[in-house]
Amino acid sequence: MTRRAIRMTVNGTETEAFVDPRRTLADVLREDLELTGTHLGCEHGVCGACTVLLDGSAVRSCLLLGVQADSSDITTIEGVAGDDGALHPLQQAFRDSYGFQCGFCTPGFVMAALALLREGRPLDENELREELAGNICRCTGYQSIIDGVLLAASRMGDEA
Repeated sequence: MTRRAIRMTVNGTETEAFVDPRRTLADVLREDLELTGTHLGCEHGVCGACTVLLDGSAVRSCLLLGVQADSSDITTIEGVAGDDGALHPLQQAFRDSYGFQCGFCTPGFVMAALALLREGRPLDENELREELAGNICRCTGYQSIIDGVLLAASRMGDEA
């Protein structure tokens, strides 16, 4: 197959990559751009570990082709912290709530939760559980993940 040039803004930086049209966005991010924080778990869109923000919406990067991201703005887990390395309030809240165990699912949960918090609507625990149900934690750390997102929402207030 003929490789195709795609341009996208990834974590605030304009990027060009030459990709095989059948390669997933997850593979482009991990292999071509060396952004390995986007994890691949099931590669079928079930686990949520590969969640990134595409034009502000949470998407499964294992289900999108890299060519579909042409001209898009993508945020990966590497782009969440501040330029100075300071943790984003959501990341800090995950840390403070022990919202991770092995950490494999954490990037996907952070990205999905970030998209929810940016919507700016209030979330109660039950609604949050439903919204994040598409992400799987194999360590069963769900309560601390929920606690972390709710802590971040309260800390971020109007910023969310």
